[in-house]
Amino acid sequence: MMENFNGNNIKYLEAQKRVKRLKGFYIHAVVYVLVNLFIIAQNVESGASLSNMENYWTAIFWGVGLLGHATSVFLPNMLMGKDWEERKIRELMDKNK
Repeated sequence: MMENFNGNNIKYLEAQKRVKRLKGFYIHAVVYVLVNLFIIAQNVESGASLSNMENYWTAIFWGVGLLGHATSVFLPNMLMGKDWEERKIRELMDKNK
C-alpha cells in the first residue's frame, strides 16, 4: 500500500535529507583534518620544515573543495532563495498538467 504524503511526511523527508547532507559534510571535514595532519606529520618526520609551502598544497586545494561543500550545505538558499526549489517543483508540476 502506498503511503500518503502529507505536509508532515514531506517535512520529515526534507529534514532527513538535510541531516544526510550535514553528516556528509562533517565526515568530509574530519577526513580532511586527519589526512592533512598525517601528510604534514609525514613531511616533518622526513625532515621538511613546517615553513615549507610544499607541505600545505594538498590542504589548500582540498580546503577550497571543503569550503565549496560547506557552502552547499550551510548556504544552499544563498543564490536561489529560500523557497526556490519548492516554487520550481510547483511550476513544473503545473506545466505538466
